[in-house]
Amino acid sequence: MEKTALITGATSGVGKATAKKLADHGYNLIICGRRKNILEELKESLTPKTKILHLAFDLRNRSEVAENINTLPDDWKNIDILINNAGNAHGLGDIHEGDINDWDAMIDGNTKGLLYISRSVIPQMVKRKTGHIINVSSIAGKQTYVGGTVYCASKKAVEAISEGMRLELTKHNIKVTNIAPGAIETEFSEVRFKGDKKRAEKIYEGFEPLIAEDIADFISYILHLPERVNIADVTILPKAQSAVTTLNRS
Repeated sequence: MEKTALITGATSGVGKATAKKLADHGYNLIICGRRKNILEELKESLTPKTKILHLAFDLRNRSEVAENINTLPDDWKNIDILINNAGNAHGLGDIHEGDINDWDAMIDGNTKGLLYISRSVIPQMVKRKTGHIINVSSIAGKQTYVGGTVYCASKKAVEAISEGMRLELTKHNIKVTNIAPGAIETEFSEVRFKGDKKRAEKIYEGFEPLIAEDIADFISYILHLPERVNIADVTILPKAQSAVTTLNRS
């Protein structure tokens, strides 16, 4: 049976790696992101393996989300898997010095954007009494760290949303999985530091971080478990990490 997965934040990092992994397994994919050119390139590379629909929109814009999901072609309307991966971090500083524009970007993208896309997709899952929602949170949603108060708050919200979804959707036969990665080397730190690559690279000095493919592999794993099994919540760390700021750097 063919299944369709919608992946947000598919233009880089975990989202892009997950799209490639699921394409290898023949899932039909709806890949979403803001960078249309990257989506088009990804679609072209994956089309030989499976069916691909790309949607370029800003997840933080409620009307754009609704317009894109509500106007899906009939053969794409039944989404079996929603992978809420899109997210961002901006800035690193104490609460009294924070840039409010950075706060808005994190809360709008990490929390409100996840809610917007979920609200648009979940009703058809409820109607069909089937589905699997995978929310990509962060270890920052479990442990707050100095300089990351608002980012951590936005990811703690994802943790709460995942728990609430599970409580409310179990009766509709819908699985909900929350994945909290630890230190993972993607564009994440480069975005956080406004394109400062040298500063971003220092975050990962002295240890081997996770890579996007590690999370993609796990997502593929849970999607291939028996229907009776639901992985509710998992934290995935690199071997060198035991807590959000506890790292064994050589």
